[in-house]
Amino acid sequence: MNKKRQLLIDTALALFYKNGINCIGINEILKVSGVAKKTLYSHFESKEALILAALAQRHSIFIAWLNKALRGSDSDKEVITALFSALERWFTNSEPLLGNFRGCFFINSSAEFSDKSSDIARCCKNHKQEVRKMIAHYLTKENTPLLDVICIMMEGAITTAHITGEHQVTTKCIDALNNFDC
Repeated sequence: MNKKRQLLIDTALALFYKNGINCIGINEILKVSGVAKKTLYSHFESKEALILAALAQRHSIFIAWLNKALRGSDSDKEVITALFSALERWFTNSEPLLGNFRGCFFINSSAEFSDKSSDIARCCKNHKQEVRKMIAHYLTKENTPLLDVICIMMEGAITTAHITGEHQVTTKCIDALNNFDC
């Protein structure tokens, strides 16, 4: 990938995740990245195209992180513990790959765009579906109710940690899920 294109994506992702998409204009991205406006528009036809590239990059990073966190789990209980322990590390800024915790970039992004048929909303929805598939892949057997509960509790834990700062919410999730009829 072109270095300047990558720099623009990296800068946009960092700024969007920290401040929100609608709070960051193209000029701020150009100022922080040091890239010229002409160069930006030679790589991205619009701010939306840059947003989609930032979302795609965060998706790749998150999926790789999640895969690594769940790898080696031999039982559903181990999957649950690995998932929520990894989330707690993210919530406490101990997962360098994900950066400082500011909630879920996909939840935050979709909240900024009300048109559920937009490319941005579809990208956020696709991310959540891929995360669900990744978790299902590591479960030892097909168990839709358990998968549903894990995913709902994961989203709730992320939101709770972001809004309240309660990072140990993950321990409550592990305890509750380990009592679930697996």
